Amino acid sequence: MTGKTVEINGKQLTIMDTTLRDGEQTSGVSFSEGEKLSVAKVLLEDVKIDRIEIASARVSEGEFKGTQRVMKWAAEKGHLEKVEVLGFVDDKISLQWIEDAGGKVINLLCKGSHKHVTEQLRKTPDQHVADIKTVIANANEMGIVVNIYLEDWSNGMRNSKDYVHFMISNLKDENIKRIMLPDTLGILDPDEAYDFCKEMIESFPDVDFDFHAHNDYDLAIANVFHAIKAGMRCVHTTVNGLGERAGNAPLSSVIATIKDHLKMKTNVNENQLNKVSRLVESFSGIRIPTNKPLVGEFVFTQCSGIHADGDSKNNLYFNELIPERFGRIREYALGKTSGKANIKKNLEDLGIELDAESLKKVTQRIINLGDKKETVTNDDLPYIVADVLENDFFENKIKVINYSVNHTMGLRPVANVSLEIDGKRYEEFCDGDGQYNAFVKALRKIYKKLGKQFPKLIDYVVTIPPGGRTDALAETVITWKNSREFKTRGLDLDQNAAAIKATIRMLNIIEMEHKPGFLDKILSNIS
Repeated sequence: MTGKTVEINGKQLTIMDTTLRDGEQTSGVSFSEGEKLSVAKVLLEDVKIDRIEIASARVSEGEFKGTQRVMKWAAEKGHLEKVEVLGFVDDKISLQWIEDAGGKVINLLCKGSHKHVTEQLRKTPDQHVADIKTVIANANEMGIVVNIYLEDWSNGMRNSKDYVHFMISNLKDENIKRIMLPDTLGILDPDEAYDFCKEMIESFPDVDFDFHAHNDYDLAIANVFHAIKAGMRCVHTTVNGLGERAGNAPLSSVIATIKDHLKMKTNVNENQLNKVSRLVESFSGIRIPTNKPLVGEFVFTQCSGIHADGDSKNNLYFNELIPERFGRIREYALGKTSGKANIKKNLEDLGIELDAESLKKVTQRIINLGDKKETVTNDDLPYIVADVLENDFFENKIKVINYSVNHTMGLRPVANVSLEIDGKRYEEFCDGDGQYNAFVKALRKIYKKLGKQFPKLIDYVVTIPPGGRTDALAETVITWKNSREFKTRGLDLDQNAAAIKATIRMLNIIEMEHKPGFLDKILSNIS
């Protein structure tokens, strides 16, 4: 094999992320040109990924334009050799597509199992190798670097090992850079991943291999771990584990495992992992599970009061996964399992200190709310404190007098909103892309007239209990951002009404925070 990379230090691993190619094979996911470029920029420049795979050749005109746009930026920034495109054994067709898009690297999809080559391609192994060599020769003439994907390699190792060895033996001396070994159907267990990868490395010590895991048995991370232990020095990932069927090995989990369990190094800036996860979540429309390691909303949230108490006593419930490593912070949930320690930590964040008896009362109120399955956020705490301790400081300065939201088929939704702010009435009418959008646009009109700043809506989540009940309460939780990021919640039989309640709650929170002596008043009334 020519064009071999410089020998990698035993402690250093490289990462190839294929979110923009394999991740886009997630059902329902399609990145626009601008989205592909944005993700590519963050992956290469902020996260510091070594290589990215961004497209499949010949898929569509949109795929071509998106690839072209990323390649133009990559060329300007000196990243062109890090940007790769999946291509096919089709003489010059894929190569020409990649060249026209401005690309310089093809990841050539070849067959890694005897069953695939004989039943899908209906060719002999010798014919397949000959076709591959033709593409390699064409690529060399065009100045395009070639990596080889051995599709279905894991099944090949299980059922036709001689064929796998035949393929690599016949390709290793060609002008290719890497041979990539995918567990295409996610069938491997960790023992097989270790044994098969070790066999490849020992049989072909001069070949640079990558390992590409799928997560069908929820073993992708375990298989990556054992592939690296077997000697693999490059592994493939996707942001949030996106990918075909059950997805691929998640980038964030791979990086943490490499550092904490294998004690090895990568070039990845783990502080940016949460940023790219949220970006891909937004563009893909695939929500990150709240309990997904490292990037899920609740994974750095302690719910148990015992844990919060232990954290205050020399961090007894901490592990190596310190949230700040990943651009996160530790939080303490408020609910029925919250002890005084949980609530005390949240109050401290707000600058509120309660005596023992007051803390006990507030704790009991939060437990009672949790028993009723009501969500309690950190931003609710001052109101709960005021209510429990009979402090009348928290009045709703902004009140809805009335509102009307309408959606008539064939016409744009409209909203008519009347608010009372500090005793004065304001009314506005607006259309929008939806009923809630029209309502918010009407609010923005009022705020613009008053010279008030309206925060940015970051996220909008509606939860309706399962079971098919049309009379169930809908809970809407909206994330806002002004000088800080915070959430408000609304609960109602109607989804739009729940969202409107959450929005008015947000406006009152902002008004309270801007009120002179906000915290001083709380403290003086409870001291």
